[in-house]
Amino acid sequence: MNRDEAYDLLCEYTKSESLIKHALAVEQAMKSYAKKFGKDENKWAIVGLLHDFDYEKYPTAAEHPYKGAEILKAKGYPEDVIKAILSHATYTGVDRDTLMAKTLFAVDELSGFILACTYVMPDKKISSLTLKSVKKKLKDKGFAKSVNRDDIFNSALDLNVDLDEHIEFLIQSLSKIADKLGV
Repeated sequence: MNRDEAYDLLCEYTKSESLIKHALAVEQAMKSYAKKFGKDENKWAIVGLLHDFDYEKYPTAAEHPYKGAEILKAKGYPEDVIKAILSHATYTGVDRDTLMAKTLFAVDELSGFILACTYVMPDKKISSLTLKSVKKKLKDKGFAKSVNRDDIFNSALDLNVDLDEHIEFLIQSLSKIADKLGV
C-alpha cells in the first residue's frame, strides 16, 4: 500500500476541506498508535486516511462504508484493512476483533472532537488545548452534539486505555501535524 496513492484516492472522492482534515487527523492518530503498539505504521496510517474516503459521495448508512470497501477491494487492498474500515461504523455489524480495528474506532470520534474543541479555543491552536478543556466539552451535551460520547468512552475501554491518557495521546499526536490541520 502506498500512502500517496491512498491520499490521491481520498482526494478523488472527498472535496470537503473539513473531511480531508478529519482523514489526516485520523491518519496521524493511527500512525501514532501503531508506533506505540509496535505495529505497521504505514498500514495503520492508510486505514485512518481512508476510513471515510467514500462518505462525501455515499453518506447514507446503506452506502458508507460499504461502497468504499468495494472500491478498496477492487483496488487490491488487504482484507484486514477493509474489515477495519467496515468495522468503524457501528451499524455494519462487522466485529472490531483486531487491535487495528479497535484503534480506528477509538480515534475516529475523538479526533474529530479534539479538532472541534480546538476550533473554539480563543487562538484556535491545538497547542492551547488541555485535557481539562476537552473533558469539560465532553460533559457539555450541547457542544458537538453529533459526537457520540458513549462511543468515545466505550472505545477507550475496548482498547484498554485510560480515557485521560487517550485524550492526551491524541492531542500530542495531532499537534505534530497542526500546520496540516490548520490548528
